[in-house]
Parts: sequence; C-alpha cells; structure tokens
Amino acid sequence: MRTAILSPVSTPASPIRLHPPRSRHRIVTPSLRVASSATAVVFGAARARGPIGRDDIARATGLSAATVNRQVAALLEAELLRERADLAAAGAIGRPRIPVEVNHEPYLTLGIHIGVRATSIVATDLRGRALDTVEIPTPHGDQRAALAAVAASARRYLSRWRRRRTLAVGVTIGGSVDSAAGYVDHPRLGWTQAPVGPVLAEALGLPVSVATHVDAMAAAELLLGQRAAPSESDTRLYVYARDTVGYALVIGGRVHSPAGGPGTIATLPVTSELLGGNGTLASTVIDEAVLAAARRAGVTLPAAAGPGAVLAPLLAAARAGDDTATSLLQERARVLGRAIGLLSDLLNPDELIVGGQAFTDYPEGLAALAEAYAGRGAPGPREIRVSAFGARVQEAGAGIVSLGALYTDPLRALRRVG
Repeated sequence: MRTAILSPVSTPASPIRLHPPRSRHRIVTPSLRVASSATAVVFGAARARGPIGRDDIARATGLSAATVNRQVAALLEAELLRERADLAAAGAIGRPRIPVEVNHEPYLTLGIHIGVRATSIVATDLRGRALDTVEIPTPHGDQRAALAAVAASARRYLSRWRRRRTLAVGVTIGGSVDSAAGYVDHPRLGWTQAPVGPVLAEALGLPVSVATHVDAMAAAELLLGQRAAPSESDTRLYVYARDTVGYALVIGGRVHSPAGGPGTIATLPVTSELLGGNGTLASTVIDEAVLAAARRAGVTLPAAAGPGAVLAPLLAAARAGDDTATSLLQERARVLGRAIGLLSDLLNPDELIVGGQAFTDYPEGLAALAEAYAGRGAPGPREIRVSAFGARVQEAGAGIVSLGALYTDPLRALRRVG
C-alpha cells in the first residue's frame, strides 16, 4: 500500500446543492456491528478464514450444512465469493468439497476520513484490507466549497480504479453526525448542517454512509482487528487521541451509538503544569496543545512536513535527546492515562483499547500511560491494548464504514448499487 499527497481541489466540478433532490444513490445508516444473518455469517467466515470448505464453515459458525450450502450458492451467484478448485483435496468429489473465498479482486469500497488538518482517501477491498491511501489538506473556509473540493478529490481518486467496481463510500469525521441523513456539525471546521453524505452521493453516484470517527475506529477494531468473537455481554472501551479526544463503547458486538450523539471526554478537567496548568483534556493533550507547550518551553522546532505530521518535529527532538521534548510527551501520556482511568472506572469495560497517533506515534510513552492508569487503584481491565491498526487507524475506520452494509447484508448491499 502506498501513501501519496494530492493537491486539494479548490473549484467544484459541478454546482453544490445544500439539499439535493431525491436520488437513487442513498444515504445508508452505517452498520457498526457483528451481523448475525446466515448470509453475513457465511460471508464473514469466508472473509476471515478463506479459502475455506463448506463443511469447515458449518463447523466454525454452527450453521447447518444445508444453510451453508444455500448461502454459499447465493454468494457465488452474486460473485461475492469464488471457488478455488485448485485447492480442492485430492480425490474430493463434488462442488461442496471445493473451498471458497471472498472474490475481492473485482471490487473495492472508498473510505474518506475528514480530519481537522488532513483528509485521507482510502481504497479498501472486500476483505477489509487497504489497497492504497492518498492524503490532502482538509479544505477550510466555506463549507460548500470545502465539500466540493473533497468530492472532486474523491472523484479524481476513483478514476484510478477503472478495473474495479466501487460498491460504497464511507465517511468518518469528528463533530456531531446525523448518520441517517448524512449531515454534520463540526465546530472546529466551522461546519453547520454540512450535507456531507448528500454531496458525496451526488458527486460519486454511490451509496454513502457517514459516521463519527471514533465510533468508526472502534468498529474497525471489532470487525477487522479483534482477537476473539464478542459475547452478548462483552463490553469494550475504545479511547482515541490526536487532533481530538474521544471514546466509544462496544456492547455485545455492536458500537453503542446513542441517538443524541456520542458522549465526550474533551471537557474533562485536568491539571498539568508542564502542559499549561488547569484546563480540559482536549486543551491539554491534543497535538496542537502539546506543540504550543513545546514552543512556550523554548523547544526549537522546524515546520512539519505535511498536514498530518504536526508533532513529527517534537517527536524527532525527543528521540534526539531533547529532555524538554521528552518530558512534554511523557506528561501527555500520564495525563491521558489518568483520564482513561477515570473513564474506565465509570464504565468498567471488559477490555480497553487505545488508538490514535497520541499513542502509536510515541510508544515510548506507553509505560508512563500504563503507570498513571494503574495508579488510580480501582478495579477494571489491567491491560491497555493498543489499536491493531497503528498509525493507519483513521483509514481503517473509514474503510469499515464503507464496508459495514456489505458485511451486514452482502446481497442487499450489492443490489443497492444495481
């Protein structure tokens, strides 16, 4: 997978309508859960374990052989699965003995993560694997022009993939998201009722799902990065920190998405003399806040190389032996550890996962984070697990939003694009 930088497009290819007319290209509410329908379970087994025989699917899923055979036949007819006759056991007779796997090569989905400074566009195959990622500076200013620029960049990017059929688009973003309509309020970008879903659906001619970015990252861990299938009572807490801070709760194999939007930890009160004294969690630990603290402390830093690399110079200074830079990054880890401990005490999850570059770009701080977390002295998860996706967690979140409908109901998702 390669990562490139695209220049943002400043002029829309076509006029933007704030309230587009009805279109066959639907806004699809994101499905951030482990699906239980027979078709989804069979497709999921092939995705996770393929190439796999029908008998092995039945043993792995608990479905009857007849049910598995029916679902495999339907998925083969839809060309979402393919047979691997070359892998059939020697002497095996009949098609049920031929392994099947996800037919990933003809298709892709498009994920778009709109961050405060950088927007990532990622092509993902049906197995959930990123094929390629590009990055543009997030357009600022008028939201109509900004959305037009993102849509035009996405359209240009899709033109590279003429040999694959694009099935869906998933968008992840901070702020408050109306997933049913695809509208977004994002104070840091200055967007109010921004028609993110409708604009992209009209521009790309595809079904679009829009989700809050932290919910999406938690779903990526659940559906693509998990080590064991969740039980009905299993709870997992996911905490994110980079340009923003946030959390998501997974209950029984489903990302908990309250109707009123996700809760926030951004305004938790914290105190850190190194990072500015009394403030909120967001005003203390996000990248911009740590960078401002470094400048106040007199750390000499060159300009960042790109929109998504704000803290790269500070990280380089710490690794080159700058004690002040190291102290600031270690202090951020401790502040995050204490805040995560408080949240864990309130929610008491079975498992705790952290993601975002505040954790993955400076693994040297994880020991300080764990120590601060453990110092709260309360029961709860003893281990803090770092995201399976490392620095690519934003792209993984956008990818799973684009794939969610397919993983929940593969045949319906295929019908949705005709």
